[in-house]
Amino acid sequence: MLKDKIRELSGKIHGDVINHRRFLHSNPELSFQEYQTSAFVKAYLDELGISWQSMADTGIVALIRGSKPSEEVIALRADMDALPITESNDVPYKSINPGVMHACGHDVHTSSLLGTARILQTLRDEFGGTVKLIFQPAEEKLPGGASIMIKEGVLENPKPHAVIGQHVMPLIDAGKIGIRPGKYMASTDELYLTVKGKGGHGAQPQQNIDPVLISAHIIVALQQVVSRIADPKLPTVLSFGKVIANGATNVIPDEVKLEGTFRTLDEAWRAEAHKRMKKIAEGIAESMGGSCDFHIMNGYPFLVNEEKLTAIVRGFAEDYLGKENVLDLDIWMAAEDFAYYSQAADSCFYRLGIRNEAKGITSSVHTSTFDIDEDALAISTGLMAYIALKRLGN
Repeated sequence: MLKDKIRELSGKIHGDVINHRRFLHSNPELSFQEYQTSAFVKAYLDELGISWQSMADTGIVALIRGSKPSEEVIALRADMDALPITESNDVPYKSINPGVMHACGHDVHTSSLLGTARILQTLRDEFGGTVKLIFQPAEEKLPGGASIMIKEGVLENPKPHAVIGQHVMPLIDAGKIGIRPGKYMASTDELYLTVKGKGGHGAQPQQNIDPVLISAHIIVALQQVVSRIADPKLPTVLSFGKVIANGATNVIPDEVKLEGTFRTLDEAWRAEAHKRMKKIAEGIAESMGGSCDFHIMNGYPFLVNEEKLTAIVRGFAEDYLGKENVLDLDIWMAAEDFAYYSQAADSCFYRLGIRNEAKGITSSVHTSTFDIDEDALAISTGLMAYIALKRLGN
């Protein structure tokens, strides 16, 4: 059986996948700087005899063609970049690059897809269709490597009928995955406001136009976008995490800078909310004698798992792992640039469990103590290979 062959192969290469993951973890690179990582991937693809081409500078797209006749094409995606975090784990594979760490599991995604590639290349005489491997840079930094690769044609020649991605999830135990059909992850936009007034002595507020007070009114008033303007059935988040008012206890500054994030799960509402926020902030500032420069940096769109494809993928996962090991996920208001693929093609993005409380592996992503139970690497390679070949009709 195909399933048994894949399980056997994933078991045989498990040690190599662990070694690859540890090498990548020790040598993390920031977004758009993944040169060593890219070279490592290319060298291994060469070793496997898989043709590839560069894209988006450090990105790679490779093709594995089955020997049997079929026009079906499926794409599998892994991201490669790390985060500007100093690792605090005391492990042999700790990051050797100061201030850079694979704290979001992209080392897992890359090493796993390389393992999946090895399995598929080994089985290429037994299946029909084409598997497109996407090794993508810069998931962590706008505009996102996915958007660049799509612009450069990663979803063309050949055009995939489906795009599959997996991502580590510290809330799920190793040996399990999580999946959700339909809307899953939020769009994300960065908000940058400069509120201008007239500074002066804190003891003479009547002579000033206080941008601190104006900013306070703006922060509070903008919450009505979430609580009174947004449809209550539509998840919407507005948060300000940075406020700089560089005055003193007795000095009112000339301006205040605010930075925040806006997230939702509907593109039409997203565009409308941008207009509403800008109008509210500028109106409040003007009414209080000041002004507000409101800049929005558009981030990733919302991520949607195509429902029919996701149901099919779930069935394959239940067959491979057992129904009890495939969990339902809730909407998550974090963002992921896989969303660009999901907006351009039928896509499914599922979560790989990597948690193991007995081993003390419980830290969240984007923390200095993040790590994984490496037993998950046997599942991550085999499951993706199984999903790919079954989706191709084998």
